[in-house]
Amino acid sequence: MREVVSPAALAELAAASGFSPAVRAGDFLFLTGATGGDITGVMPEGAGNQTRNALMKALAVIDAAGGAAQCVVEMTSYHGGMDHHFDTVDAVVREVLGLPLPAWTAVEVAGLRRTGAVIELRIVAYVPQV
Repeated sequence: MREVVSPAALAELAAASGFSPAVRAGDFLFLTGATGGDITGVMPEGAGNQTRNALMKALAVIDAAGGAAQCVVEMTSYHGGMDHHFDTVDAVVREVLGLPLPAWTAVEVAGLRRTGAVIELRIVAYVPQV
């Protein structure tokens, strides 16, 4: 059985998409891939803005489960145009998640589901149940 974790701030987006923001498996949270659209669904320009939005959405989900940025243990980033923006993405990830970084795999892709998206993050967090 899937235990869905969904913060109130993402309830409308989750309902519209049908996706679970995260699914808990024991002490681990497996988050749905997050693109950089803001809370209203508008996709901003620039990889930095999109990365910050994606991370903030992911951290809202982790927070709803009782965790924080330090709980992120693994991240896969999917990039459209990685050669042009990886340094920007890296700087935002370091600022938001802090060091040491989680295990991180970066992958160049031909395209992402959301129009205008240049980055998508898939995150796994360790958030022990209390």
